[in-house]
Amino acid sequence: MQNELNSLDQVESMVQQEAATILYFYNDNCAPCHSLRPKVIKLVEEEFPKMKLAFINSEKYPELPARYQVFANPTLLLFFDGREFKRESKYISIPQLSEQIERPYKLIFEN
Repeated sequence: MQNELNSLDQVESMVQQEAATILYFYNDNCAPCHSLRPKVIKLVEEEFPKMKLAFINSEKYPELPARYQVFANPTLLLFFDGREFKRESKYISIPQLSEQIERPYKLIFEN
């Protein structure tokens, strides 16, 4: 999988080094995870190209969701400037997610 992170060092490094990051927690047996993934990828590529998107398999690396207090899949954690900005779980609306990202994204990348 593209941008798959598998260690706490990788995750923390990405969150701290990038201005905007989405961590996508999933597992292989989660149908909503599979259906949401291409929509989130498309959203980031088309509307927020400077934002980094990384995937974390909650089943394979249980210490990572534990560290970020993620208890359900799919869960998206949005970070701006190294700080958690938003957390969305289970039933995620792509248009609503886009609206939530738009303002901080523009403040960081379009000034």
